[in-house]
Amino acid sequence: MAAGRPGGNRKWALITGASAGIGAVFARKLAREGMNCVLVARRKDRLEQLAAELTRDHGVDTRVLAQDLGVLEAPRKVLEFTDAEGIEIDTLINNAGYGTHGEFCELDADWEMKMVDLNCRALVGISHMYAPRMKARRSGRIVHLASVAAFQACPYMTTYGATKAFVLMFSEALWAELKEFGVHVTALCPGPTQSEFFAVAGLGDPSTTKVGALEPTEIVVERGLEALAANRPYVVSGIGNWIKAQSVRFVPRWVATTIAGFLLKPGRRTQPPAA
Repeated sequence: MAAGRPGGNRKWALITGASAGIGAVFARKLAREGMNCVLVARRKDRLEQLAAELTRDHGVDTRVLAQDLGVLEAPRKVLEFTDAEGIEIDTLINNAGYGTHGEFCELDADWEMKMVDLNCRALVGISHMYAPRMKARRSGRIVHLASVAAFQACPYMTTYGATKAFVLMFSEALWAELKEFGVHVTALCPGPTQSEFFAVAGLGDPSTTKVGALEPTEIVVERGLEALAANRPYVVSGIGNWIKAQSVRFVPRWVATTIAGFLLKPGRRTQPPAA
């Protein structure tokens, strides 16, 4: 890297889904800590705006990759991009994903399968691009965005909840494999958060629904990074969300699922399980 260039000799973070919400806040937080950032998402204009902000406010170097991570070749394209730039990724934030809300039989099948591709397959693929290198050099950090929805079945958010359960189990297993090699892995499990999730999932305007207080995105990200530093395999953000996640252990699964279905049934505006 040329002398005098912003961000010279600093470590690099790669953040997926960086154009808004939790991903953008992760980028701002890591840049504030002095990390250069590779920003990946579909919306190039938003990525470029964020990249300019990070360089202006924190003096870090940035790269932007506009890429649909739901396509089969996406993980390889991301790796090829960072290799071409000569960038070694120290911190990987696998944040990209979305949810849907409604009766499974009535939701668009292609949209549901694309959700699985993005929330699960892309996350596994990108992890597999960078985790072996982290293991070989015996250092690195990985955050996977899961959800409180990972802890029980979620009728009317059926596919979404299942993808987040996958992310949690995958993250915990990867944590166990990599911890002896100095690589930290944490699944971040937020509840309702100030983000675009409600609009994308079709849950409506949170200000007009009975969702309760949305947790500030900055707090969610801070808790995720604290857990990552401590190499905790997962963290549930917020004491209320932690209680909800743990409470399902004390009732039959069919009871917890029935209650979740009652609360999440379309037309009943109550607190969704995740952000």
